[in-house]
Amino acid sequence: MGYDLSMRVWRGDADGGALADFTVPVEEGEVVLDAIHRLQATQAGDLAVRWNCKAGKCGSCSAEVNGRPRLMCMTRLSEYDQGETITVTPMRTFPVIKDLVTNVSYNYEKAKELPAFAPTPPDADGKRRMAQADVERGQEFRKCIECFLCQDTCHVIRDHEENKPAFAGPRFFLRYAELDMHPLDTNDRRQLAQSAAGLSMCNITKCCTEVCPEHIKITDNAIIPMKERVVDRKYDPLVWLGSKIFRRDQREEV
Repeated sequence: MGYDLSMRVWRGDADGGALADFTVPVEEGEVVLDAIHRLQATQAGDLAVRWNCKAGKCGSCSAEVNGRPRLMCMTRLSEYDQGETITVTPMRTFPVIKDLVTNVSYNYEKAKELPAFAPTPPDADGKRRMAQADVERGQEFRKCIECFLCQDTCHVIRDHEENKPAFAGPRFFLRYAELDMHPLDTNDRRQLAQSAAGLSMCNITKCCTEVCPEHIKITDNAIIPMKERVVDRKYDPLVWLGSKIFRRDQREEV
């Protein structure tokens, strides 16, 4: 059974904007993106919104619904009381282009800084082998749909624009972890994650995990293990001793 939904939608561009009030007829079983599409079709034909699959797999329709970063296509209207006003705003962490569309190029620039997968040479028969357990460990990370909701909710950059140059964010800590844990990758990404990606700036509040639509345990399974790997490398007494011996050998050769 249908009803009239009260909505507040942010309208504007990079120069500024404001929330506008609308009443949109909706049907039982619909999601927020359905309401946005109907609003666009009947009352606000110039409303800008990014979307693609409407199935929670492309990550395009990221926005903030009642202040919480969410995929509009996966946010059911039934989660809210029929008399409640639903407020839809663009992701706050990224610059607005128009209405609900934001410029997420920051994420693609950070992706360029991450070295590509560098596998070991193949075995004598031309194949590469790894244990199934090692494959499964990183499989969870491959579910990421790059909706950038984790980036949006991360307070390190959400509340501090000045941190962006030095901080890659949870989506890319996930990628660092995936590659560093890969049994065939030859790059040691621990130092890079610490120095170039700003891993130490993350204080593991788990806000990124809470908004992930794929339910990836970003904090527990990626960020914390990467922090442990970085600490092991920096403070392991055997590694420290080896570095001292190596530097002494260099001095003697000179």
